[in-house]
Amino acid sequence: MVDTPAPVNLDFEEQRARIRRALDEADKLAAERLKLGAERDKLAAEALKLERDRMLAPWQIVMSSMAAGAALFGAGAAFIKLLGS
Repeated sequence: MVDTPAPVNLDFEEQRARIRRALDEADKLAAERLKLGAERDKLAAEALKLERDRMLAPWQIVMSSMAAGAALFGAGAAFIKLLGS
């Protein structure tokens, strides 16, 4: 028979606590990673929206100017009609 001495420092509770702390830390890191990924996706979507708005801005000015011109033309025509009759 082999006579091997049993290890004296088998503190299982301390090892379990260390493992629990490591798992908790891993869970925190995973949650932080997911949070940062969601924030990155949100910022990317916002950047796309701003780029789209930047591309459409000249067309908005053109359409607003055309609408204002049509309103002024209509008001002028109504005024002329009012004075003409």
